[in-house]
Amino acid sequence: MKEKIQLTLRDNKRARWTALVILSFTMFAGYLFTEIISPLKPILESAYGWNSTNFGTVTSFYGFFNVWFFMLLIVGVLLDKFGVRFSTIGSVLIMIAGGTIKYFAFKLDFAPDSVVNLGLFEMKTQIFMASMGYALFGVGIEYAGITVSKSVVKWFKGKEMATAMGMQVAIARMGSFVPLAFGALVAKAYGVPTVVLIGVIFLIIGLVAFFYYNTLDLKLDKQLAEELRKSAAEEDEGFKLSDLRVIFTNKGFWLIAILCVLFYSAVFPFYKYGPDLMVNKFGVTEKWAGLLPSLVPFGTMLLTPFFGGVYDKKGKGATIMIIGAVLLIFVHVVFYLPFVNHVVFAFFNVIILGIAFSLVPSAMWPSVPKIIPEKQIGSAYAAIFWVQNLGLWGIPLLVGIVLDKLNPGVSTQIGTIMKDLRSQGLTSEQMDDKLSVIKEAGNYPIYDYSGTWLIFVGLTILALVVALLLKREDRIKGYGLEKPNIKQEEN
Repeated sequence: MKEKIQLTLRDNKRARWTALVILSFTMFAGYLFTEIISPLKPILESAYGWNSTNFGTVTSFYGFFNVWFFMLLIVGVLLDKFGVRFSTIGSVLIMIAGGTIKYFAFKLDFAPDSVVNLGLFEMKTQIFMASMGYALFGVGIEYAGITVSKSVVKWFKGKEMATAMGMQVAIARMGSFVPLAFGALVAKAYGVPTVVLIGVIFLIIGLVAFFYYNTLDLKLDKQLAEELRKSAAEEDEGFKLSDLRVIFTNKGFWLIAILCVLFYSAVFPFYKYGPDLMVNKFGVTEKWAGLLPSLVPFGTMLLTPFFGGVYDKKGKGATIMIIGAVLLIFVHVVFYLPFVNHVVFAFFNVIILGIAFSLVPSAMWPSVPKIIPEKQIGSAYAAIFWVQNLGLWGIPLLVGIVLDKLNPGVSTQIGTIMKDLRSQGLTSEQMDDKLSVIKEAGNYPIYDYSGTWLIFVGLTILALVVALLLKREDRIKGYGLEKPNIKQEEN
């Protein structure tokens, strides 16, 4: 029996890691599009007349359908009912559709007074279209995320699961690094629509990658046919809606979910506002506004698999999450302090943020299968992602609104300056030169982020409290979060 098991693809080290790389590439494309406009806030304000609330609205709509239409819970059930192969293709098609809508939001020429009447309020047509496209994309990328998570559990159960999840996250975060580091530079040279179009092209390539992965997944299922039939019989025809009760009545699940929303709400919105913080507080030029924030996903490429390996071999998952939360508190307190405004401090701070962002996910995601039975794992990940999307919807919007409230008139002043420069018929290079002179003279308005950053400080403190409670719950229930993932008999 043992020899028969060893003949399956997932027991072939090369095969399972090949599957992981293919899965990871499509997530790379998804993460790339997720952050496609993150470093462009100053450019969007000058080129399209946006303010912080507009920017916060568009970025917050990532989670709109997921949260308020419960799409994440729905796609989680779809994943458990129809399987990985259906979900891989469906998720990327949704991403491509949303990405295309967002592209046309920037490509089409809307009149300045063009608005969409939503009944209780109006929204600029461009803002509405970009928001809807990003909301639809958000359904697809989160659907893909839970599908990939379940696939990794399938291929690496009893093996290097945390290392594999860490590697998948590392490759995906390279997608965040690329637009953060170079998006503003490309937008300055070729325009915002070109940057968004590049993201859509990568999503199409990701669709092709998922088609290829499905051939491997089908072959594995055929090899595991006997095991799958036995599992289906034991589970009484698989997932049922009533099984959601198993998830939602589990205290450990809720602690993981709350930690997830607090942690990611203190990191992902940094991708959105970090570049603007670098411009306004640390004096970085708009072209390179996203370069320092891009060090966060770049650094996690190596560190997340490393910490995942530590969890696989040594355990200490709950402790790893606590250490990550402590580091995150330090990072956001430093960014908050008004007198810390030298770019060198910003550099070292984002390095520490990268370490924190490697620690928590490397332990958090592999801990879920220790708390939730495997047949409900897809829905469990979906439910966690739904809670996470509450933060990804609410925090960027809140930050944008608070930033405008604490800096009244700044966006209007920027708009007036840019309108005057455009009326002079200057080239892009001439406008940049003029802006440099205005900024050097101290006549260009800037945002004061200090008060706004208290939002992130509060989130990180709460994350530490929840991480401590999770470790306590693990001691009580014996989930094994502090134990290694690799079984003793695994070579």
